[in-house]
Amino acid sequence: MMKEITLGRTGVVVSAISLGTWSYGGENTTGSIPVGWAGQINDDSQKALIKCWETGINHWDTADVYGDGRSEEVIGSVWDTVQRDKIFLATKVGWDQGKADHWYNTGIMRHNMERSLKNLNTDCVDLLYFHHCNFGNNGEYFDDALETIKRFQEEGKTKFIGLSDWDLNKIMHYIKKADPDVVQPYRNVWDDNYATSGLQKYVEDNHLGVCFFSPLMHGLLTGKYSEPPLFGEGDFRQNVSAFKNQEIINKMKVNANSLKRRFANHPYSVMHGIIDSLLSDSKNSCVLLGQRNISQVDVAKTLGIHITKDDVNWIKQLYSH
Repeated sequence: MMKEITLGRTGVVVSAISLGTWSYGGENTTGSIPVGWAGQINDDSQKALIKCWETGINHWDTADVYGDGRSEEVIGSVWDTVQRDKIFLATKVGWDQGKADHWYNTGIMRHNMERSLKNLNTDCVDLLYFHHCNFGNNGEYFDDALETIKRFQEEGKTKFIGLSDWDLNKIMHYIKKADPDVVQPYRNVWDDNYATSGLQKYVEDNHLGVCFFSPLMHGLLTGKYSEPPLFGEGDFRQNVSAFKNQEIINKMKVNANSLKRRFANHPYSVMHGIIDSLLSDSKNSCVLLGQRNISQVDVAKTLGIHITKDDVNWIKQLYSH
């Protein structure tokens, strides 16, 4: 049975292994910059969503910009099979700058909020994130953005508010003023400053929910690559420097073999080590795991199990650099 956690002060019980659907948007570009995931088929996405629901993975995360709304539309297409009220549904706003000269233009925020609800085929999302913390050089757009997102909450368009960013120090800069119910920080065993940034203590002291994204470092941590991979057009991983670093690729393969030996009794030993270790130090935490097809859902449903403190410390040492 899938492990469940209470997502902080929301009081909502969700699966510890949650579903990230960035890849469901498929290949995509902003100008000439790849920002999507190549090779995704809508049919695979829909089947994975239904399988997640059947498996007990009830926390689904998307964003208005994933495939310019394609990810949201795919999710919105399954409510004939999946019970909408059984899914904790999160989306985000803020990355689409439109024709404005800055992020978080309030008019664009409102337009995209309405578009998200239409795409998702729902009247209300459970959680709406600030997608990032770029509120201007001096935070000059923050107050208006916060007022806008709180108005969405008052209007019944979202139940809870979240704050996300790749940079945990940026989250810490705005967290008191934003007062989010949930935070979504970047975190994995290779790149982990959840504790040292002060975010972990703040989350625990204020009983916030937390959902870690990119736990596999876009797949690199699985150790499946032997050389720098070639990704399709519109795939953002083209610009991730670690995928071009043979030394890092070699280390991930060596580490994966070490995990296979250490956790030989688990059917997916590498995934168990790098995912379940992230859940060991926060009772209100879940992990966003991209599950692009039914096979990946089958892997995900084996995760979220206990891992010892000794094992966690061993994993931290393994990935130290």
